[in-house]
Amino acid sequence: MNPLSALRTLAYPALRTDLTRAANAANATGVGGLAAPKAIPFTELEKLSPGIQPLSTPQAAPASFEKTLTGLVQEVSARQAAAGQSVHGLLSGQNVSLHQTVIAMEEASVSFQLMVEVRNKMLESYQELMRMQV
Repeated sequence: MNPLSALRTLAYPALRTDLTRAANAANATGVGGLAAPKAIPFTELEKLSPGIQPLSTPQAAPASFEKTLTGLVQEVSARQAAAGQSVHGLLSGQNVSLHQTVIAMEEASVSFQLMVEVRNKMLESYQELMRMQV
């Protein structure tokens, strides 16, 4: 039994009986082990964490550098606001799970770190341009 299937049987006790039946059937037919694990359908994965939505893909490339930076800052701001709402909902006792809150906080943190690194690179580039002799 691999670690993932062990976790599944802990989380879903009904699966434990299904796995036991499958193992007994495999042993009865002379097969040495269980069949290869099946992939979990996407619809079932969506049921596990319905609050997490995939990022929207941009329809067209932004026309200017200013729009690109504005979009980056707005996306970071939206992620931070979503993380704040999730924390507020968790603390106020609403139906918000802890793992969704932690994921939202990590997404906000990573997007903010990316924005800071982009800013640092832009400042380095600007400073290098200023050091160039004309």
